[in-house]
Amino acid sequence: MLTALIAVLGTLAGATIAHLSQRSQRRAADHRAQRAEALTAVAALATALADHRRAMWVREDLRLRGQNWDEARAASHATRSAITAPLLHVQLLLPAVAPAAQDAARAAYELRGADTDTTLRAAREHAIAATDDFVTAAGVALTA
Repeated sequence: MLTALIAVLGTLAGATIAHLSQRSQRRAADHRAQRAEALTAVAALATALADHRRAMWVREDLRLRGQNWDEARAASHATRSAITAPLLHVQLLLPAVAPAAQDAARAAYELRGADTDTTLRAAREHAIAATDDFVTAAGVALTA
């Protein structure tokens, strides 16, 4: 009887340990998948911001020089729209980084309507710095 009881307890202990081990492995795999998804979202947003910044630079430079900027305006509308999905992903996957992501997007949008070449350059530098700050904040959040 004692031998049977020990066998049953041993079996239960083994099953419990196996279950806990599997749960731990699943959690680790889920964490790695979420981190990879967040990293992809950060990279997509940083790329979209750079594309929009470049498009806005071209657009506003043409406008300030009095040249035709219709095509550049259409291109900037497309790049601005391309920011929406990755910005949303970052905000949902890394809420702690959302303010920095929103600041970076706003800074890229603010290249619009510069009144001088100097103002345009300053807005571009500000947008680059805001994107760098976002990427740094994302790196901190992803390594935490």
